[in-house]
Amino acid sequence: MSRNDPTISRQKFIDELMRWRRGSVTRRHFLGVTGLGLATAVMAQAVPGLKPRRALAADLGDTLNFTTWPNYFDPANLEAFTKQTGVAINVSVFGSNEEMLAKLQAGGTGWDVFVPTNYTISTYKKLDLIDPLDLKRLPNYDPSSQDQRFVKPGTIDGTVYAVPKDWGTTGYVVNTAKVKGEMTSWKQFWDRTRDDLSGRVMVHDYQLTTIGNALKYFGYSFNSIDPKELADAEKLLLDAKPHLFAINSDYQPAMRAGDAWMSVCWTGDGEQLHRDMPEMAYVIGREGGEIWTDFYAIPKSAPHKAAAYAFIDYILTPEVNAREVLAHGYPSTDARTNKLLPAKVLDDPILYPAQELLTNLEFGAAATLTDPNRAELMARFKSA
Repeated sequence: MSRNDPTISRQKFIDELMRWRRGSVTRRHFLGVTGLGLATAVMAQAVPGLKPRRALAADLGDTLNFTTWPNYFDPANLEAFTKQTGVAINVSVFGSNEEMLAKLQAGGTGWDVFVPTNYTISTYKKLDLIDPLDLKRLPNYDPSSQDQRFVKPGTIDGTVYAVPKDWGTTGYVVNTAKVKGEMTSWKQFWDRTRDDLSGRVMVHDYQLTTIGNALKYFGYSFNSIDPKELADAEKLLLDAKPHLFAINSDYQPAMRAGDAWMSVCWTGDGEQLHRDMPEMAYVIGREGGEIWTDFYAIPKSAPHKAAAYAFIDYILTPEVNAREVLAHGYPSTDARTNKLLPAKVLDDPILYPAQELLTNLEFGAAATLTDPNRAELMARFKSA
């Protein structure tokens, strides 16, 4: 904030505080937009005790750079890790796997730990962008306690490159106080976007889900790279574009404010919204869609690898992981963690949908990450 900027309002401060607590924005963004960053720096100079402590274990260093998704971590766990180790965590938030890949390929990210989705890991390995993991440095990771449906993409040719964070689905969230009538399908999502919900709908800034769920309108595979099928999806997306409120993977603020009434949505965002606003309903389209696993991985270029291992191991501690689930609302792949969760969480239909809703869901395919036709389609859609 410059000297001439208006003082931030109380409501704006609260809004930014809630976004940071949900993990929707980084600590750096929060401190910058509220003016607290400058105040903290000045106070740290005046009161040395406020400065971050040096890492307790000398080989961990002072810093960890963590790259993840919006609304996807418990700030209290990150603060506890810093308190225990003295390692300050810088969080970067991204909206798509394509963005993450492009950043790593460009080099110079400084990332130590990042959170790729299942279908991307083989590409990272092929491009020599991630390290194989030394599981001896992750004693809290127990492969035998993992749900094997979700583990396989992290292991390539017998070598583990990534360990599971959690899993979920991609559906859409509806404000039932504003949107009348039962919503159960992707056909309804796209038809009503272009009809009575015009101007009130959001889609992800992420080709896999936005194109994938347009493909489902026609009954095609979520992962299709067939030119004719992609042409049908593009026609639908271009037709819907003028009716959208926004294209953004961080849709919670607009949904909470009532500016948007419906959005493509991931499990945990659906859970967080419903928990705070019961009128928010999460829908898995009956035509199918996406089921996914996200992983923790360490880039080859990571400057603080000892801290990266310490952080992943800490987060995978069942008690810590259970707090993560309770905070962000994404189900764990770890049976040890699930044993620590209350029954109301394990019985929650948003986190654990009925089997008939899961049957038609597809894991993302590696080909979709680098397919030029899908990338170009998304670029045309966003620029239209």
